[in-house]
Amino acid sequence: MAEQVLAIIPARGGSKGIPRKNVLPLAGKPLIAHTIAAARSARSVTRVVVSTDDPEIAEVSARYGAEVIWRPAELATDLAKSEDAMLHVIDTLQEREAYAPDVTVLLQCTSPLTSAEDIDGTILKLVQSGADSAFAATIFHYFLWQEDADGAAVAINHDSSVRLMRQERRPEYVETGAVYAMRTEGFRASRHRFFGRTILYETPVERRLEIDDPADFRLAEERMERLARGSHTNSLPGRIDAIVMDFDGVFTDDRVFVSQDGTESVACSRRDGMGIERLRHLGVPMVVISKERNPVVAARCQKLALEHHHGIDDKLSLMRDWLAGRNIEAADIIYVGNDRNDVACMAEAGCAIAPRDAHPSALAVADIVLDADGGRGALRLLADMIEATRGGGAT
Repeated sequence: MAEQVLAIIPARGGSKGIPRKNVLPLAGKPLIAHTIAAARSARSVTRVVVSTDDPEIAEVSARYGAEVIWRPAELATDLAKSEDAMLHVIDTLQEREAYAPDVTVLLQCTSPLTSAEDIDGTILKLVQSGADSAFAATIFHYFLWQEDADGAAVAINHDSSVRLMRQERRPEYVETGAVYAMRTEGFRASRHRFFGRTILYETPVERRLEIDDPADFRLAEERMERLARGSHTNSLPGRIDAIVMDFDGVFTDDRVFVSQDGTESVACSRRDGMGIERLRHLGVPMVVISKERNPVVAARCQKLALEHHHGIDDKLSLMRDWLAGRNIEAADIIYVGNDRNDVACMAEAGCAIAPRDAHPSALAVADIVLDADGGRGALRLLADMIEATRGGGAT
């Protein structure tokens, strides 16, 4: 698809229901970071912009790979419309760069379960159908009622005298509130997200969740963990500039063997060694950062011809320095970790991955949980997943 597609994420700082909502942590990352990651991973999106009036939101958004356009105060009030913020972004880019996207996409950062698949699906359906506007929706099977002026219950979307089975009813849908795609010129003319011929793109029910109150954060984290455990290849980001890995619990099964003279050894998987070789063949830069001081880390990494740093207490600082030295953004890397001391790095990475036997703290922030244990084929599985998305070619 050769269309220029601009994704806009409105995120003002003055949330009243949940103060500072857009930057509060969810599964180890600021709330807005999840939507930015989904947008950047969507293959059809060519540009991602956050519209905000808030310095902290701007800093977080830039750190996770989005452009930032400052929103004027009059467009950041409780009554300001998302459409007005979007039009401001479109007009600003037009004036500054003569940039005019074919399609504009509104993404809500309060829908953190949105996937790149949801975004791509909505855009693709808009383009292929020749429609003017589109939105993500999920199937709706419930009977709706309301009270009349006398307090009597009145059926809305059904005939209360005829109780049809689900399969007998015409399908109904509810907006997810997450993704809206529209032809840019039509949007500028109508100044509304629904115009012309509007179509819907059906997304899975399990990904429909909006953060409206504090309890929703807990629900979102629980659902994220379930979804991560069932993640498949298409959950990988579209761009992988590097892979950073822990050692213990990733290359090993987290056990240590101690001889009577105190010599320590670990068990590693040859399958994982082959996985590293496959990743090297794909041209993916890799580095191991470990807190473990035992020379066994260096010995195994040297065997695999892997750059490595061990005995590192501040893994996040070293990772940042390593990335900066190679001009790589954290938003474009995979971090594979398994325990508490990996959480900060996992949270900063664009895609956090954990073996299925990782510590709960690592599982909670993982975007993908591999269907294999550390030291028992987890890295080979990751290599197979990446190779499948690349079609066996170079990244």
